[in-house]
Amino acid sequence: MNRRPLALMLAGALMLPTAALAEGVTLAPHKAVYALSLLSTKGSRGAQTVRGRIYYDFSGSVCQGYTLKFRQISDVMSEGKSVLTDLRATSWEGGDAKGYRFNSENLTDNAVTETAEGRAERKSKTVGLTLSKPKRRALNLPGSIVFPSEQIRRVLEAARAGTTTLDMPLFDGSETGEKVYDTFILIGKPVRGQVADAGSKVAGLAELTRWPVTISYFERPSAPKKLGDRTPAYVMSFELYENGISRALLLDYNDFSVRGDLISLQMKKEKPCK
Repeated sequence: MNRRPLALMLAGALMLPTAALAEGVTLAPHKAVYALSLLSTKGSRGAQTVRGRIYYDFSGSVCQGYTLKFRQISDVMSEGKSVLTDLRATSWEGGDAKGYRFNSENLTDNAVTETAEGRAERKSKTVGLTLSKPKRRALNLPGSIVFPSEQIRRVLEAARAGTTTLDMPLFDGSETGEKVYDTFILIGKPVRGQVADAGSKVAGLAELTRWPVTISYFERPSAPKKLGDRTPAYVMSFELYENGISRALLLDYNDFSVRGDLISLQMKKEKPCK
């Protein structure tokens, strides 16, 4: 398992309101822990068992930018073999969605298999990407890409407006730090009410509106193709509160699917903008 299906969650989908990104849309500092387990499997290549945790530490404000410290540990048993992956990543995104910095290290069975470090800056027509790991290079990304927190902000804006579908290219510095994913987003009807997870211990959360959200992630083809003509690399579903909190995660990797249960949620105090 890699972290891409969690990038939406890690950069906005676990947040409570305090710092306004835009009118009516807010993100807030917090710590969250998710327990991973196998939900279903397909065929002989599917996983037999999945165990793991996601540790998510988000801080900052719209004026300071947002810092994320993320770790995902997963033990996946497939075809009789257990593979332990440990992803450690940090990122910073400007509150105006113009700048993004990232640093990640991925270990498989305690050996480093991937590293990425770099920064992206939004220009007038493109996004300039400067990488220092895994090797130094500079390139331009499409100006239409969004960073993770900006994507969640747009999803929340669309949900509140009653829009049910969105599509946008996403960049979060995952894998080798160059990848851009095309994403297609479905937003369901709003729901309210108490839930049976760690969110039930957060005062006022049950009174907030939440929406079922499904995001399909597509590899970018070398030649332009419509989303409808492609098969997603993976799909993530979850319930997204109007303040950004995410619950009831489902990560579909085609061969198998994983659920992520929110088992701990701790809100952090925000430093006010000056």
